[in-house]
Amino acid sequence: MFRNTAAALLLMAGLLQPAAAQQTVTHQQVDDRKAVIATVEPVRELPARARIGGTIVALAVREGDQVAAGDRIALVVDPKLALQIQALESRIQAQSAAREQAQIDFNRMQQLRASGTISQAQLDQTRTRLDVAIRTFEALGSDRDVVEQQSTEGAVLAPAAGRVLKVPVSIGSVVLAGETIATLATDNYILRLQLPERHARFMKAGDTILVGARGLQQQDQETLRRGRVRLVYPQIDQGRVIADAEVDGLGDFFVGERTRVYVATGKRDALVVPADVLYRRYGVSYVKLKDGTEVVVQPGLPVDGGIEVLSGLNEGDVVVRP
Repeated sequence: MFRNTAAALLLMAGLLQPAAAQQTVTHQQVDDRKAVIATVEPVRELPARARIGGTIVALAVREGDQVAAGDRIALVVDPKLALQIQALESRIQAQSAAREQAQIDFNRMQQLRASGTISQAQLDQTRTRLDVAIRTFEALGSDRDVVEQQSTEGAVLAPAAGRVLKVPVSIGSVVLAGETIATLATDNYILRLQLPERHARFMKAGDTILVGARGLQQQDQETLRRGRVRLVYPQIDQGRVIADAEVDGLGDFFVGERTRVYVATGKRDALVVPADVLYRRYGVSYVKLKDGTEVVVQPGLPVDGGIEVLSGLNEGDVVVRP
């Protein structure tokens, strides 16, 4: 009685651990995954274009910079716009004088018409000249506003938030209206997969993929991230089926960077053990059997319910959590 009570107290205090959980190794149906190479691509590439023609006098970004929507990328100046504004100002001053003179003439003709000195037709002609002078003055003012607005549109703005991929111009370059000043990749990135045509029937939207570490070099015990296929293109290009996948954390990749991706191309039998029964020592993976024996194993890819074991275990072995 005393011994059982002491054991219970030690267990409650955390000094005595319960018997290790155990599991029998059995074959399971898992996804047969193949390694393919995927490329990091932006969801959209947007050009920042010049709205007017002229000379680039300021360039605020370079390749790799992050920009927010509306940030100024460059400034384009057209010297001819200043000359046009100056010419319009002179014409406006001249037309203003002509309008004032037409107003004076109309007032005088009204007085003469009241005294019966002139006819109504002469008064109407004077009113028409005044109306023409007023409309011409207003039209010149509108022309000046248009040119002034064009001069303010020399600022090239970022169409959306993202990363600058290309800047094909430099300060002093002469550009035309509509010419691309910079190309931006939006903040959303995807992995573009290319699979052999024989795997096309296995790929569908919503499938889970496993993404390896950055770069193409195989690594031991690399951390695999999960992604999801968002779109499978209906056209096969040069014997390849193209698909796009969503994966968190692609914002720190280079656009165009390649990485290894594991995609499901069917089902097969495999030995699966819980992930927490594996442990590593000096770079080697081990599991512990029920009788206390340590076995060297070669783990495979993560699967539903644990990790596949490629070698070292047999069906029916009982493994325990260390």
